[in-house]
Amino acid sequence: MKTAKELHTTASIGETHRVHNVASELHSYNLFTTDAALLEGVKREGGEWGLGEISAFGDKCGKPEYLELGFLANKYTPELDTHDRFGNRVDAVRYHGAYHELMKSALEEGLHSQPWTNPREGAHVVRGAKAFIQSQVEAGHGCPVTMTFASIPSFRLQPEVAAIFESKILNRGYDPRNVPFDEKLSLTVGMGMTEKQGGSDVRANSTQATPVNQPGAGQMYSLVGHKWFLSAPMCDVFLILAQTDAGVSCFAVPRWLPDGTKNALNVIRLKDKMGNKSNASSEVEFRGAQGWLIGEEGRGVPTIIEMVSLTRFDCMGASAGLMRAGLANAIHHCKQRGAFGAKLIDQPLMQNVLADLQLEYEGAMAFSMRMARALDLKDTDEHEANLARLATAVGKYWICKRAPQHSYEIMECIGGSGVMENSIYPRLFRESVINPIWEGSGNVQCLDVLRAIGKTPAVLMAFNAELNKARGGNSILDTYLDALNKQFMQLNPTDMHGLQYSARTMVDQMALAFEASLLVRHAPSEVSEAFCSSRLATQGIHNYGALPKGMAVKTIIERADPGIEKM
Repeated sequence: MKTAKELHTTASIGETHRVHNVASELHSYNLFTTDAALLEGVKREGGEWGLGEISAFGDKCGKPEYLELGFLANKYTPELDTHDRFGNRVDAVRYHGAYHELMKSALEEGLHSQPWTNPREGAHVVRGAKAFIQSQVEAGHGCPVTMTFASIPSFRLQPEVAAIFESKILNRGYDPRNVPFDEKLSLTVGMGMTEKQGGSDVRANSTQATPVNQPGAGQMYSLVGHKWFLSAPMCDVFLILAQTDAGVSCFAVPRWLPDGTKNALNVIRLKDKMGNKSNASSEVEFRGAQGWLIGEEGRGVPTIIEMVSLTRFDCMGASAGLMRAGLANAIHHCKQRGAFGAKLIDQPLMQNVLADLQLEYEGAMAFSMRMARALDLKDTDEHEANLARLATAVGKYWICKRAPQHSYEIMECIGGSGVMENSIYPRLFRESVINPIWEGSGNVQCLDVLRAIGKTPAVLMAFNAELNKARGGNSILDTYLDALNKQFMQLNPTDMHGLQYSARTMVDQMALAFEASLLVRHAPSEVSEAFCSSRLATQGIHNYGALPKGMAVKTIIERADPGIEKM
């Protein structure tokens, strides 16, 4: 027992209690080699040659000083200067140094370029794995990185314009200066489609483009109009949709014109978003801004669609990355925190919740890695091309929509500290609601699924063929596939109202079947059995933590434990 003098001394220096039974910050771990689902996906889908570079990057991303960049970039958010102090129009966005460090790291790592500069088998798999790891550190800067990555197929449709920009876009460097593109060795690319009156309906866009001299592909046009959302306005060139006499067309609009003068692309204000805080999104007006026509007039949507498809792929993978970041932190917390006489990690109900959250991530990452392989092979394999066309929309819809509830459940695992703004959890939750909307909301993705099936029935045949590769591996899945095939056979293309009304139900089932088929074929039986039993054998999806009895929850959790090396 302390004496009165000792008690007085302790109180005098402000000590009222001993801090114990609390978790520590998760850091100094390898984001790749501790992640069984991602590691196995890379090996399985053709990226084994890149294990060394992914591992090195995963180690870098897990260091405390690197993780801190994510916190800083979101605490000190972008600020817009429309004019300098002398009154000159500059349209310059100022970012915190942490944002620039993250951009520099991402571009030097080739997250914007690797599949284009080294188009070998597994290139999209390796690049995707690194991008999804980086998203766990900070998601906002991934926006300009993914747009830069996704722009190359569109630029290559107009070789003379690609000749101006491509080598600098693909350069592994980062130059944030607001100067003409001729003065830079490295460029980033943005995209502008959305307008106030149209939203996802880009055919309702009102921005007008008229030829400066001669009309036609590769020629310069003048744009007058606006964009309600233009993310990353400090990019060097933007792919913009605007109307010509022939309809919606695609243009490459630079921040600076070839003669070194500032283009008339004016940033009106930055958007005040609930998430994605580190990334500046803006409203802009084109007051005679000039840009090159990419592709034919009136063919703007087909011209930019490949870019949209690639950014949708990154959305699904980044959402899976958010799941992984939250779960790794939650397991780290539960291994240290005790309650009611035992560590949280050893309590049956918490084990049920954590294992269920890992199953969600297992399915999401298996789906994302399979789509990366499809991207690698689609130019030479018709099955892979058809699969990528349909399954990317299915995966973008499903994985992105599952992430917000997943992120919320992570916060509940932590308890009251999980909603504190000085932790990572609120940021993960706010980021999780961005990807379901960006690049097309859930309804847009479901309508795209119907459109793809109606226009090219072969895409559904490819999707079904992929599902059937798992036949015989799990009786629950076999029954589920029988019912899904029956739905497919009953699709009535003349009943568009009915198809659209029930589209979400069908796409939900397609996504679950696809994830289950991949896990049955490739994951440990403990994972696939728990996934099928909890998601296919019951009606609807329950709250996390409702796994049936008898599941190998400890084994499933160990696959996610950031303290256990799997490589």
